[in-house]
Amino acid sequence: MKIAFIGLGNMGAPMARNLIRAGHQLHLFDLNQQVLAELAELGSRISESPKHAAQGADLVITMLPAAAHVRAVYLNDDGVLAGISAGVPAVDCSTIDPQTIRDVAAAAAKQGVVVGDAPVSGGTGGAQAGTLTFMVGASQEHFTVLKPILAQMGRNIVHCGDVGTGQIAKICNNMLLGISMIGVAEAMALGDRLGIDTGVLATIINSSTGRCWSSEMYNPWPGVVETAPASRGYTGGFGAELMLKDLGLATEAAKAARQPVLMGALAQQLYQAMSLRGDGGKDFSAVVEGYIKKG
Repeated sequence: MKIAFIGLGNMGAPMARNLIRAGHQLHLFDLNQQVLAELAELGSRISESPKHAAQGADLVITMLPAAAHVRAVYLNDDGVLAGISAGVPAVDCSTIDPQTIRDVAAAAAKQGVVVGDAPVSGGTGGAQAGTLTFMVGASQEHFTVLKPILAQMGRNIVHCGDVGTGQIAKICNNMLLGISMIGVAEAMALGDRLGIDTGVLATIINSSTGRCWSSEMYNPWPGVVETAPASRGYTGGFGAELMLKDLGLATEAAKAARQPVLMGALAQQLYQAMSLRGDGGKDFSAVVEGYIKKG
């Protein structure tokens, strides 16, 4: 299949590599010339614009940083909708607000193009291993078309409902993740201050009622989980700035829906403080450093 893949960042590039390994011919667009050159060596075609990438493609996949990029990539004069043929499916895997993807889908529908959303969970490790979870907002017919391709990049392909519901699932999940990480950070820091071995404390939490992914798989305390970013200086994970972005999406959506998210709003402020002190590039689990006495 000829697939236009637009957006080759920390998540998009390994996702594209998995599609190349699966035998697809990729038409690529990104501003990063180095990653384009690397993927071109694997047999992909470099495109000069999203429009150029979409021309002749059987499917368009986008993976972009923010809503403004999604709107531009699809709607600009040199965007996807200027090059895609009627009837060709498209899916955006970015994490953005639900209304943006609904607006893009509505614009696409006017020219016979169906656009869905499929944000992902699983991090860069999941992208590399092809074990991502895709939260898909699309009609049943569109989902049926997308699922076999998404399954070559992920393990769990979940149909959430109509366009935009994938984004709703993603921002709700990540709001909970941000909140739970702060809870684990507080518990670990308190235990350390009171004198218990943090490894012992983590073992107890992970076999008791406090058990959660943030403690068991991604514990923020250095040395507790060898494979977690905390054990490598909070590098190579999900950046705090990205978590802050997702919490912003959640709180803005909650505001529009007049739905209280008290813990989500507090979590947003804590990650904002982390960003302001210059730690936004660290993994989001580094929020624990705000609870550790220096010196």
